[in-house]
This record gives sequence, structure tokens and C-alpha cells, in this order.
Amino acid sequence: MPIRASLTARLRQIRDRGRGRWLRRAALAGAFGVVLLTAGVWASASWIRSGAQGRTYPVATVPEAPVALVLGTRVQPDGTPAPFLAARLEIARELYVTGKVRAILVSGDNMRHDYNEPEAMQRWLVEQGVPADKVVLDHAGFDTYDSCARAKRIFGVERATVVTQQFHLARAVTVCRHLGIDANGVGDETARELSHRTWRISSAREYGAGLKAALDVLSRRDPVHLGERETGVDDALRAG
Repeated sequence: MPIRASLTARLRQIRDRGRGRWLRRAALAGAFGVVLLTAGVWASASWIRSGAQGRTYPVATVPEAPVALVLGTRVQPDGTPAPFLAARLEIARELYVTGKVRAILVSGDNMRHDYNEPEAMQRWLVEQGVPADKVVLDHAGFDTYDSCARAKRIFGVERATVVTQQFHLARAVTVCRHLGIDANGVGDETARELSHRTWRISSAREYGAGLKAALDVLSRRDPVHLGERETGVDDALRAG
């Protein structure tokens, strides 16, 4: 075999051997990453279950608290709460009219000027008979962690009843409790009948959301927006 051809063949062998070695290492790293991710998901799920154990109730038996913290979700293009959000708000209304809470903090996304979850939530509650001065708006509740952190650090909430869908409730209660709020929770299940598909998808997403929640709590990150201390909850509780 000519020297040049022999050299070329040898270089090809070295290249192929190196490529095979890289692929084996990549596959091993990928497998290790999957194992690590799976372990993290299951550990966070266990942490969430433990944190919310004995802290979730129906409306009728939930202990009284000064404030209901209603977590935001989708608002429809016409500015009205989507069915899942309306179901949360109905629970908050029931808590208020039965004397289980004395004020309602609605926390949601107002990242864009043309999309405002807290105002839609306030409008719905007022239309259903809750006094406007009993509804406090948090416009920077961009996720569960931010809503809980801001309830504590911006609005001074020490004890609250968290309101969301049942599949989300344990995570919300656990996050709030780890951020210093003595939290119980009431979860809606009526929305399951409105859209079984959405409920299943949202329930499945809780595994990833739980891992993110655990990392957020461990990091103690600041919410996206902090700002000055607000007295809205204090004012609502003082209102007659």
C-alpha cells in the first residue's frame, strides 16, 4: 500500500476511534443526566407532599385565616377569567362570605399592558358581591414562588389560605410555608369536568414545576419584581 494511502487509513482509524469514544462518553453523560433528573423530580415530589401534609382542606373545614391568597392563571381575550381561574375565585368568594377569611389577595401576571390577571380577578370578585376594599391586587405574581414571596415580603402576609386547583395545591402550600407564611390551602376540583385534557396536562406538568419550586426555595431567589412594602392587605383587614 502506498505510504500516503496507509497514512490516510491510519488517520481515519484514529478519527473513528475518537468519535466512538466521544459518542460513548456523551451517551454515558446523557444517561447520568436522566438518572439525576429523575431523582430530582421524585425527591421534589416527596418534599412537596410532606410540606403540604395535613394542610389542605375543603372550604367547610379549612381553618380561618386573615387572608386568602388566590393564585392567577389564564384570562380570556375579552378580559374575563378563564374557567380554571373563575373556579379559584369562586372558592375565594365562599371563604369570604362564610367568614373564613377577611381579605383576598389576588396575585397574577400583568407583564404586558394588555394582559392583566389581577384586575380581571378583582372585577370578578366585586361583581360577585365581595367589597372592593377587601380585594388587594398583586400585579407581579408571575409564578407560584413569586406570589408566595411577594405575599410575605411585600404585603406582610403571615397567615393565609392559598387557593388554586387541586393538582397545584400541594406545591403552592409547600412553597408558601417554606417562605415564611403559615399556609393552609383549598383546591378546586370542579374544573376537572370542564376540561379533562387540560387537567391531565396540567397535572403532568406538576412534576417539572415541583423540581423548579424546590430549586427556587433552595436558592431563595428574589421575585422578578420586589419594590417597596405595600399596605394593601393591612388596609383591607382594617376596613369595616
